[in-house]
Amino acid sequence: MADEDGSETECLQDIFPDPWRPPTPEATFARYVRYRDENDSKDSSSEEVAVRLVGSHPLWGHYLWNASVAVAEYLESNRDLVRGRFVLELGAGGGLPGIVSAQIGAKKVVLTDYPDQELIDNLTYNVDHNVSPADRMNVDVQGYIWGHKVQDLLAALSSTREGWRAFDLIILSDLVFNHSQHDALLRTCELSLTPLSGQPREPPSSQPAPCVLVFYTHHRPHLAHRDLDFFTKARSQGWICEEIVTRKFPPMFPDDPGDEEVRSTVHGWRLVRGTSKVETAAT
Repeated sequence: MADEDGSETECLQDIFPDPWRPPTPEATFARYVRYRDENDSKDSSSEEVAVRLVGSHPLWGHYLWNASVAVAEYLESNRDLVRGRFVLELGAGGGLPGIVSAQIGAKKVVLTDYPDQELIDNLTYNVDHNVSPADRMNVDVQGYIWGHKVQDLLAALSSTREGWRAFDLIILSDLVFNHSQHDALLRTCELSLTPLSGQPREPPSSQPAPCVLVFYTHHRPHLAHRDLDFFTKARSQGWICEEIVTRKFPPMFPDDPGDEEVRSTVHGWRLVRGTSKVETAAT
């Protein structure tokens, strides 16, 4: 910069230069090929879901996890869990299971992740680009911290259901490696799957019981016992836990230490309520 007399002066930028930072990686896309039921007249969605993933994120939103693919395929093979029902996905990342739920006939889907604008904007993008305009009004994207009050989650259902204001299905895909968050996740599941006080506690007998699907991989085999503590805690709080799926995938991180067979396996569990030990008030 030159003064009026033509001499050069230092800019503040020269005195306090910004530290060099690598450029933020570009977003990537992962593609999921859907199973199409030719006999399902309600399924008019595309054959592929293009999931945009943030370029990099400390909360792991830049991966399409094997567990998410396994959940999506399980739902497509067990559509009664979803069709005409209310679905909540926690820690959704790119949102594949929730998006597939909307495509195969869920009445309402609430997709949530940590309230970080980049994650929420990316989830919204994936909904807008993969869910038909007719079904998009049935999908709600929210920022949510596990274990906190759930009234905003339940409020998304208040205009669509008479009597019930709770979810029929909650999806947890590759979340149990967050060992410090097991209690918070279980609390949210209990509050979100339980009807409010004074409302019926059981769904119509013709429908599957409300449940939580917990799919995961032991990415750190030496800590597998810590992952499984989730189910120990769940049982102590009255949940009935049953493993329903075991599937092999290429390992997410091939160079990581530990038994590759363990790191390649996705486990899927179904949790239904037994005797609750958590307060049922939604607030």
